[in-house]
Amino acid sequence: MAAARKRKQNLVIVESPAKVKTIKKFLGSNYDVAASYGHVRDLPKSRMGIDVENDYEPKYITIRGKGDLLAELRKKAKKADRIYLATDPDREGEAISWHLIAALHLDEIKDKEIHRIAFNEITKKAVTEAIKHPRDIDMNLVDAQQARRVLDRTVGYRISPLLWEKVKRGLSAGRVQSVALRMIADREEEISSFIPQEYWTLDALLDADDRTEPYIVHYYGALVPGSDTKAEKAELNSRGDVDKILSELEGASFTVSEIRHSERTRKAPLPFTTSTIQQEASRTLNFSPSKTMRVAQQLYEGVEIKGAGTVALITYLRTDSTRISDEAQSAAEAYIKDNYGEEYLCAPKKADGPSQKIQDAHEAIRPTDLANDPAKIKDSLSRDQLRLYQLIWKRFLASRMTPARYEVTQARITAGGHLFTVSDSRRVFDGYQKIYTNEEAEEKSDGTTGGLKEDSKLTLNEYKPVQHFTQPAPHYTEASLVRALEEQGIGRPSTYAPTISTILGRHYIVREDKNLYLTELGEVVNNMMKSAFPQIVDPTFTANMESLLDGVADGTVKWKTVIENFYPDLDEAVKQAEKDLENVTIADEETDEICENCGRHLVIKYGPHGKFLACPGFPECHNTKPYFEKIGVTCPKCGKDVVIKKTKKGRKYYGCMGNPECDFMTWQKPSAKRCPQCGGVMLEKGRKLVCMDNECGYMENRDD
Repeated sequence: MAAARKRKQNLVIVESPAKVKTIKKFLGSNYDVAASYGHVRDLPKSRMGIDVENDYEPKYITIRGKGDLLAELRKKAKKADRIYLATDPDREGEAISWHLIAALHLDEIKDKEIHRIAFNEITKKAVTEAIKHPRDIDMNLVDAQQARRVLDRTVGYRISPLLWEKVKRGLSAGRVQSVALRMIADREEEISSFIPQEYWTLDALLDADDRTEPYIVHYYGALVPGSDTKAEKAELNSRGDVDKILSELEGASFTVSEIRHSERTRKAPLPFTTSTIQQEASRTLNFSPSKTMRVAQQLYEGVEIKGAGTVALITYLRTDSTRISDEAQSAAEAYIKDNYGEEYLCAPKKADGPSQKIQDAHEAIRPTDLANDPAKIKDSLSRDQLRLYQLIWKRFLASRMTPARYEVTQARITAGGHLFTVSDSRRVFDGYQKIYTNEEAEEKSDGTTGGLKEDSKLTLNEYKPVQHFTQPAPHYTEASLVRALEEQGIGRPSTYAPTISTILGRHYIVREDKNLYLTELGEVVNNMMKSAFPQIVDPTFTANMESLLDGVADGTVKWKTVIENFYPDLDEAVKQAEKDLENVTIADEETDEICENCGRHLVIKYGPHGKFLACPGFPECHNTKPYFEKIGVTCPKCGKDVVIKKTKKGRKYYGCMGNPECDFMTWQKPSAKRCPQCGGVMLEKGRKLVCMDNECGYMENRDD
């Protein structure tokens, strides 16, 4: 009898140890599953590691602490007949697989089958299908990752030492983080220099015989001559404009001239991408982008579900695509029919059209199995896992459902040659909103039209004129910064969260009540970068660089060509900056203030949140004090000096140095010049001086 054929032994290498247990249960006993724990090789930390004289060749080394792990993986590789590299399905994962081949010397081992496999979700079907259809390493994706790594390394290692020399040791510059910092700084400058413009609205409260509450209608404009319903939108820029209209309306009768009925629909949202899940989780769950990605990673790698073992709950979390697989579409259709009825089922949607920014043919972020209803598995999830999974589950299901429908009624009321309007909406079919609501997308009413009929007469109760002032653009939040980075093509899904975390960690910005603010340190670094390296912090240049990296991934651009065209200009800019930049004198500058403990003159030091006073006798003397920079302006309330202060987190503002009882403060820099119209404080806003009192509204050009 012939001896039984020996079964081939297989080794599957993944990135994260959390995936090992999940994948192991899908495969037979002749499969061993091991983890690389992320990258195994990288550029050295002690030097740039790019041989600029030898075609910009990277000098990769084994990451410190990975020696024992690699030795163990080599042993496993020697025993295996086939080796499957199953790192994440993106550029970074492709590069890790490529590095594993070199670090494990797999290219030197004969009679071994080396395969690359990738799966968008950690399910039995996805994993087994991937093993059935292995492929070679995609060197275009590897080269795209190498290009990004080398670009980032050259920027960081050439510019950061300059920041250490000129500003403070420990600072860093980054190709994407510096652009994000500039965007925040530019928004701060825009807000600071914003000059509010006055405008007015005019409402009329109108009574009807059969109604106890008055109708509130809104002034639109003067009727077009010869028309009973058409009008030109009016601009009410002053109280005088309002008074002119009120005089023309004096004694006028109010008539409902037209009532229009229409139906509007609100389409279901698309399923999540990396960017949109970060934005929505911030808005609805108050998660930071980094927290969203951390929790999503747990859901992707697998969670222990009671009675089912380790289950991967969502598909891969780094994606620009809104595409859904046919299988997922069919599962959603069946679930919606069974649980909500066929009237809630929308026709299959097409994903967004082809985009230069879509890095891979991934799906959107969705549940791996709709049967894992959040309500059924909630006891197996942490609070954060449940909240995020529920958001993903509902969003995906809603994206396959019909639009919500609204019945909209608009009434047009005429009086004395002028037009007032009021509209309301009533939802007649909830559609996708049965399971997923988005307040920003819902139809809004500006009043009520119930009971109004054409040609009916209304009686004036009173007019309500209200003064308003235009508002500046809002400060960036983490969510809105992610959206802005994506819209401008800066960075990629995997870079948004670490970029924001880096500039927060470096204390270049602070977060207060969700808003992001520039710190004094961030202002210094940003100004230096704009002065010495304008191209690096130019959003358009950075977006164009991202397009080139996409070209590398597509195989249309050689990765070293990107570096060759970039590095010489960087090198020249660094050398010029070393010559031209003056030292920013912010450390160890002696002041006239005496240390109460030892009598030395206190000096200005620079800490994580900016300047402070410290005794130069450290470590013998540990005395420190806040540093208040005077700006030559006296407080309008108590006459003491106005100085630059900081919030607890480091945001700069201007406040009184006098008694604690004095509460004068302003975010904009006050001027020593007082308002000639009301005597109030004037604020510096760009090239203007503007009275702090909006009611006064006085402004003039700045002398400087």
